[in-house]
This record gives sequence, C-alpha cells and structure tokens, in this order.
Amino acid sequence: MNTSDNDNRLLVDARLIRKYDRSGPRYTSYPTADRFVEAFDEESYRQQLAARSIGPAKRPWSIYAHLPFCATVCYYCACNKVITKDKNKAIRYVDYLQREIDMHAALLGADRHVEQMHWGGGTPTFLPRAEMKRLMTTLRENFDFSQTAELAIEIDPRTVDEDGVAMLASLGFNRMSLGVQDFDPAVQAAVNRIQSEAETITVIQAARTAGFRSINVDLIYGLPKQNVEGFNATLDRIISAQPDRIALYNYAHLPEVFKPQRRINPAELPSPDAKLFILSLAIRRLTDAGYVYIGMDHFARPDDELAIAQSQGRLQRNFQGYSTRADCDLIAFGVSAIGAIGPSYYQNHRQLDDYYDAIDHDMLPIMRGIELTADDLVRRAVINSLMCHFEFSIEALEIAHLIDFDRYFATELEELAELERDGLIAIEDRWIRVTPRGRLLVRTVAMVFDRYLRERLERGRYSKVI
Repeated sequence: MNTSDNDNRLLVDARLIRKYDRSGPRYTSYPTADRFVEAFDEESYRQQLAARSIGPAKRPWSIYAHLPFCATVCYYCACNKVITKDKNKAIRYVDYLQREIDMHAALLGADRHVEQMHWGGGTPTFLPRAEMKRLMTTLRENFDFSQTAELAIEIDPRTVDEDGVAMLASLGFNRMSLGVQDFDPAVQAAVNRIQSEAETITVIQAARTAGFRSINVDLIYGLPKQNVEGFNATLDRIISAQPDRIALYNYAHLPEVFKPQRRINPAELPSPDAKLFILSLAIRRLTDAGYVYIGMDHFARPDDELAIAQSQGRLQRNFQGYSTRADCDLIAFGVSAIGAIGPSYYQNHRQLDDYYDAIDHDMLPIMRGIELTADDLVRRAVINSLMCHFEFSIEALEIAHLIDFDRYFATELEELAELERDGLIAIEDRWIRVTPRGRLLVRTVAMVFDRYLRERLERGRYSKVI
C-alpha cells in the first residue's frame, strides 16, 4: 500500500461525525503553538540558524510575511489583526519589517535561496501600493528568489481592482487566495463583510489575465443566517468561476477567545444538523465538479500544484495550511508570525508595541518557540503523514526513527482499535490508513498521537473537527 494507490473518495457518515466531532488542533504544526515556551528566545533561534549552517545539505527557504491591518472587522475572524483606516500605520509597519528583514539577512550570510513566499494577514492589500513595492524590493534585495518560486498573497476583493491585480503580478506574485465566505447578503450583513459577487469575479478574471497560475477561494460554513439554499447558490457561483483551489472552513464560534465573535448572535447560527447538511452538500458539489479532496477543508483541481504535490508525496502542512514545498525551512517576518528552522519553531511578539520595541533594541522580535525532542519528531512525522496523505508506513517510520512501533505506541494502538472498529481507519500490511469514511475526521485520528493533548484533559480552547 502507498500513497499512489489511494483514491480520493470522501464519505460523509453523520453517525460517526456526531460521535467523534470533538475539539482539537488543526495541526499546522506539531507540537502546536500553544506548546511554545518563552525560554526559546532570540539566542535559541540564533543557535538553530548556526546548526543549520553547518548541516550537510542546506534546505531552501520559504518566507512568510504577516501584514495585520484591516479597514473593517469581520465578526467571524480569528486572525491576529489591527483594525484601522490609517494608512500611516502600515507605512510605519513596513519600516520595521525592513529592519527585521535586514537583521535576518545579516545572520544568514549567503544562504538566502527562496523557493516560496506567502503574504498573509489581516489584509495584505490594505497596504498602499508604494508600500507593497517597497516591501517586495527589500525582500528581493536580501534574498535570492528562484525563477520558479511560488509567491502567494491573500486578497480581500474589496481592496483591489484590475489595475491592482496587474500591479501584484508585476511584483512577481503568481498565486492568490481570495476571501469570499458566502455570497448571501443576509449572511454577509450578519458577519459585517459586505462583498458583491461582481467584485470577486472581477478579481478572479483579472488574475487570470495577469497570469496568476493558481487562485484559491475561501468559503466558510456554519456562519449566522446561513442555510442550505443560500450556500448552494454561493457554490453555483464559485464553481462557475473555476478557481484552482477551494478552502471550505468550519466556523468555530469561540467568543470567549476571539472578541469580534461576540457581535454574532448565537441564536442565528445554523444547528449542528443543518451545518452538517451544508458541509455534505458542499463536498458533493465540489467533488462532482471535479475537485480533489486534499484533506481537512481543502479541495483542488487535479492539475493544480497542490493535488500534484499530494500525489507525489511532497505535501506538508505549515502555518499557512497545506504547502507544496516540503523541503523548505520557514522564515517568518512581522507581528505574531511563526517560522520553522530545522527541528524548531519560533513565534514573533503578538502585539505591535512589543514587536516594535524589540526591533528598536536591535533584537529579533521573537516571543517564544520550541526545540523538538526525538519524541516530537516521530509524532510530527505520523501526524503530518495522516493530515497530508491519510496514511503512513509503520516500517518506514521504524527505520527513520529507530523505534519499535508497537511498543512505542502501545497506548495509541489501544485507542486506534476503536477507530478501526468504527471504520475510520484500517491497519493492515504494516500500514495505517484513514478510510474514505474517516477522512473528514482525520484530525481525530491525528489527535491519538498527540502526547501533549493526551496529557491535558481540558480541550475546550480548540475548535471542533466539524
């Protein structure tokens, strides 16, 4: 059994979803960010860079830049953001980004080959065009971008026009992700994001004209006032626009954690059964339209690089979700940004004042991080394989990490037995595979291998699987 043998079927089993729809991480990393510690500081990061520089084979870099500003607040949003209409704040922020980039470049020396970059937010296109150009110029002056590099940016269609899209292409961006969520006017009003279909389609068409090679659209199910009929109409419009990728996110209502969600009336949220029906409808519509289920909440056309990377075993998850470049280390710039260097993760300060203060003191603005243990590494390998490929080889894991799987994961195997009885997984021929019936619940399967989660009884701070 191997990845190439897997089909892309996805079955929605309401009974199993109700049984296993528990709270848990999304596994954009393992260990998850809530396990990072302040003892991992700037000096720890420098040590990781030094260790990387003497390794036998240097990995290329991926870059993430966090641009936190938004002109208005979307009530559902759980991102780290700054709500303002003052463009001067963005100009000051780019000043500090330049200084942070220069500090990193000085540490890296000549080791600056970049294969991938992502600008996220917030709303990256909140920045004035001159500031986007200035930031890109700084990055290109400090890093050597591959001719085939994937350069992605998150777009709010309300903030760009056709000329703006052409400008982004001229900067080198070749992939974009557009937030849509739902075209239903009642839903948009309930979450304070009024966005016309025309605005969205104009941006998609402009991106095609400008030569963007991959376009992603974000949808959310479970929003207030959302219903099957309205979301079906949204799906009609999105499918006809033919984006290369579609992310279908579950809205997690956690107002005690994310303050903007307190403006959402919980009585207007769809019931669990209605939410499941909307999800089932969306899965059927997207797969019937030819999209491949990548995992979690992502779909892609078979010829998109994301689907190709999965079929070739190159898919991974990082802090931007699924990624096609598994062989990169990640440098993160900006407030709250998370990077990954070798066997370690680090995160910048979450608040602008703390971020600025660190840079003013000529320090990298690192707030916390973690250096992975041997146990973390083997569990990360299992979880990443499950999340990206729905399977892993026990024998390959034993060889790579020098363990006896049955002995090392004896407790986990006991818990997996119930999942196997329920048909979520199959264990055979020294492989563990998530079945089509279990794929929507792959987070539940991954959680079995999460030692930190096992040691903590309280799971309420995470969103539910479905």
